[in-house]
Amino acid sequence: MHRVIVIDDDKQLRAMLQLTLKRAGYDVDACGDGEEGLDRQRLHPADVIITDILMPVKEGLELIVEVKKEFPETRIIAISGGGKFGPKGYLFMADRLGADAAFSKPVDQNRLLNSVRALCEQQPVNT
Repeated sequence: MHRVIVIDDDKQLRAMLQLTLKRAGYDVDACGDGEEGLDRQRLHPADVIITDILMPVKEGLELIVEVKKEFPETRIIAISGGGKFGPKGYLFMADRLGADAAFSKPVDQNRLLNSVRALCEQQPVNT
């Protein structure tokens, strides 16, 4: 079973993504900020990390850099509402830093599931 970590400071969105992914058959963990997410990744690595960009404690761009350095096989999906400036610039930067996919909020659940599925098929399961 493929493992996914969802990292977002929006509790409702995090719960909705977690439920959607569990219903699709994934082992899912959810965290409220990038530091907690990185700690979980270090304890029990995921195949795919879905991360918001703008969060307290450790934001998503910093998380992407650290995950790609420590876990190069882990796939990353960046999501962002973009705050007051909009998501385009943040998602562009996430792509440049190594995100494998990027989505603006609100996230289309079917597109996200298709992306997770495709990314899991590109790599072996982390052990």
